Amino acid sequence: MSRYAAFVLFLALGIELHLSRGTEVSVLGKDGKLCLYANLMVNFSVSYEVTGNTNETVEIELPVEVKSDESTCDVTSSVLMLSFGEGHSWRVNFTGNDQMYQVDSIMFSYNLGDSTHFPNSLSNGTMSVSMTPHITGVGMDTCYSCKSKDVIQSDSVNQTLWNVLIQAFVSNGSKSEKISTCSADLPVTTVAPPTPTTTPTTTPTTTPNTTTTEAPNSTTIAPHNTTTPTTIPTTIPTTTPTPTLPPPITGKYSIKQDENSTACLLASFGLRIGFKQGDKYQEMNLDPNGTQVSGSCGVNSSELVLTSNTMTVMLTFANDTKKFRLHALNVTGKTSSGVVFSEGNNNLSLWQAAVGSSYMCNKEQNYTITGLLTIYTYNLQVQPFGVKKGVFSTAEECQGDAESFLVPIAVGVALLVLILIVLLAYFIGRKRNMASGYESF
Repeated sequence: MSRYAAFVLFLALGIELHLSRGTEVSVLGKDGKLCLYANLMVNFSVSYEVTGNTNETVEIELPVEVKSDESTCDVTSSVLMLSFGEGHSWRVNFTGNDQMYQVDSIMFSYNLGDSTHFPNSLSNGTMSVSMTPHITGVGMDTCYSCKSKDVIQSDSVNQTLWNVLIQAFVSNGSKSEKISTCSADLPVTTVAPPTPTTTPTTTPTTTPNTTTTEAPNSTTIAPHNTTTPTTIPTTIPTTTPTPTLPPPITGKYSIKQDENSTACLLASFGLRIGFKQGDKYQEMNLDPNGTQVSGSCGVNSSELVLTSNTMTVMLTFANDTKKFRLHALNVTGKTSSGVVFSEGNNNLSLWQAAVGSSYMCNKEQNYTITGLLTIYTYNLQVQPFGVKKGVFSTAEECQGDAESFLVPIAVGVALLVLILIVLLAYFIGRKRNMASGYESF
């Protein structure tokens, strides 16, 4: 009996190990050294049309054995190309700079002529679907890790990624030990409210209301008229409020196509970032003094990269023909205590204005980029497209600025109406007085 139990246990462990094994790929560069590493698990849920004018859905798992000979590595762009089965492929496009890299797109191509995976398919052609994952702002010489499941959806294909460990742009020929963890894997700490205690009282004395301030989303307690016995020595704890950062310095940034041309992208703003790791919340200002500016100008997309001693901020703008917007924002930084963070969002619609104009918002604004990242802008003005003669075009103002102008205008109109009413009353009264004077004659 024990032998059968051992056999069953061994079989179960074998099945578990097989199920948890991912697809591991090591791409070598022209010098024969490792330039791209990936170990991950991917599952595809594909809907396709079958006979009878109906749809079927099949599940396909990225196999352990794949071909990666079409993968490439370059200085600023790399491609992970995995081919498997009868004409299926999975392609990941990476781009990067000196500070960080990201996944621009994932393309899955599947052959409907493969009767093993797509029985009774009406089509025998090869279909392709492109998706944009949330893998951004990964520091150079750092592995991106995400054990949680990440579902990327489209009309006909849903991709599920998990147990992901990727490093693009390997610099020294070996996989880095530094890890950039996805937000879904970060622990969430719940702060329990303190339990109130009661003490017998003799002669009560009243203490003023006190407020304990902690990090955001923590518990705030404000006791009222708390009584403390005078017969027992009591020490009332005092709390020091978290110091508030001064407003960030407004920096002016520009991108040129070459040294002999005028600016094709203009930006001016003060920037503060707030990020949360576990139950700790911190804020940092971007200091424009010493910040390196890089980027590019394109027809449909422009990019501004700001690199200071403490952080790297990458802003990507999209041109939708009539309007532009901030499409993606990624932040990688390091705190004074040595904590490294990386967070971003590749699907934003902020700072929208007509192409050929600029977007302006002088008031302080805050934007929640992700659940862990918030940015605060001051004296903001940007123009990523259609810059003429190196200066900002007419600005489209944010709602806050427009309202600030409406208030004095409304006050001025009210005063003008009041003056007109007073003058009208004066002339009416004068006319009546003159008429009564004639009558007295």
